[in-house]
Amino acid sequence: MSEFAIETREVTKSFAGIQALRGVDLAVRRGDIHALLGQNGAGKSTLVKIMNGVYPAGRYGGQILLDGKPASFRSTDDARRGGVGYVPQEIEVLDQLTVAENVFAGHMGLGRALVDRAEVVRRTAGIFAEMGVAINPNAVVAALRGAQRHLVMIARAISAKPSVLMLDEPTSSLSAQEVTALFAVLRRLKAQGKTIIYITHRLPEVLDICDRATVLRDGRVGDEFDRADFDQDRFIYAMSGHRLQQLFPARADAPRDRVMLEVAGLTVPGHTGAIHGARDVSFQVRAGEILGLAGLLGSGRSEILHGIYGRSPATGTIRVDGQALRIASPAEARAAGIALLTEDRKHDGLLFNQTIGANITIGNLSALSTRGILRPERERSAILTALRELSVKAPSPTASPAQLSGGNQQKLLFARVLMRMPRILLLDEPTKGVDAATRAEIYRLIVELAGQGVALVIVSSELEEVIGLSDRVLTVADGRIVGGFARGEGDEERVMRDVAQAQARDLAAVQAG
Repeated sequence: MSEFAIETREVTKSFAGIQALRGVDLAVRRGDIHALLGQNGAGKSTLVKIMNGVYPAGRYGGQILLDGKPASFRSTDDARRGGVGYVPQEIEVLDQLTVAENVFAGHMGLGRALVDRAEVVRRTAGIFAEMGVAINPNAVVAALRGAQRHLVMIARAISAKPSVLMLDEPTSSLSAQEVTALFAVLRRLKAQGKTIIYITHRLPEVLDICDRATVLRDGRVGDEFDRADFDQDRFIYAMSGHRLQQLFPARADAPRDRVMLEVAGLTVPGHTGAIHGARDVSFQVRAGEILGLAGLLGSGRSEILHGIYGRSPATGTIRVDGQALRIASPAEARAAGIALLTEDRKHDGLLFNQTIGANITIGNLSALSTRGILRPERERSAILTALRELSVKAPSPTASPAQLSGGNQQKLLFARVLMRMPRILLLDEPTKGVDAATRAEIYRLIVELAGQGVALVIVSSELEEVIGLSDRVLTVADGRIVGGFARGEGDEERVMRDVAQAQARDLAAVQAG
């Protein structure tokens, strides 16, 4: 039996003459949780797709070995049968089916001619028991929280009994508590002998749970680390070639006295599931101020932004630069100088059937037109300026956004919302799914915008990010503001304490009935 569960040897891959992988050697020890790191565009996704059969044998150079033996996958099904499981970053479930039907989707027959639903449910319950997770196999997936859906996807991968399990950014949409619960599952799987490849941009998670790490840079292995050598600054240097001396840029300018955004009594109806909406929310944001909204997933943070931007029906008062406005649609919000960077760039932000350039100018065409007629030369100039100013690495303005890395896709969204030069910028998870170096670029951009007098409101699941960037932080729980503090007066513990105290008060009120 080989020491390594899976290996790649001299793996190469190119797209239209562009070399994505340049002879990658990866060796993952049996029973390890092995981190795969790298900036967006470093080649991580391409390597994973080769190991998972998305790019079939014959369409890449080099070799894959499973347990020391050459492996040749013609498809993802072939890879699964060969013992490689994969859980993508995006949640891919069938909402209207049950948990058990999702876990065994594609092989409901369990190798038999007829489907034995009772056996499918029993096996699903067994998988969750092995994972240490309590999810009802008969529950409809649409009723589950995001974290539970991700666990369903992991259970689906495990149902094929893989020897190697690959997880792509598994915590990108999870709260701190849900990350802790997921790590307990991964440690349990490791104890059962599973080998896990953990792809992430969150370096603290690597320090917490991984045994070894491989860093890709420009399609090559940049460095490899054993657990004893783990160091966040060394990881960043291996990924980018330079050290980030300061994670959050220093603020040179203090916020101004002028109140740019005022929200009073904002109430946004909740939706089904765990989302509570927002209730009687009031706050002010001054020109040049960065206000952070901190809290757990489902607390109502994003709903507050959507209510301000007109994406969700809301009641209450919104004032922009002292003027009370009725904002019933995103178009009205944009006309008032408000812009929103959405949380989900793939499903709610970018248009993948349009070019990179069109993704920047869509919604901004009036500023590039004369008497209602679009001026192509003006549009092209604006596109090139936006790409240059935000350092978007793109093959061409006419290429598809699908050809960009996650970090460059995020910059593309910034380019679109900034083209209107908004006075108020609402940022929902602005660094979700981007690497450490791109994250630092986005942090600098946010601070620069504040310095120019833009009022910013930031929502992030990473408390360190909210606290590190913001001039003030408001804690949100169950759709209400339950606490807050100025820069330097609070930390992550204070946020969690505010949330816990609010939940305790709500519970006491219910019990008092």
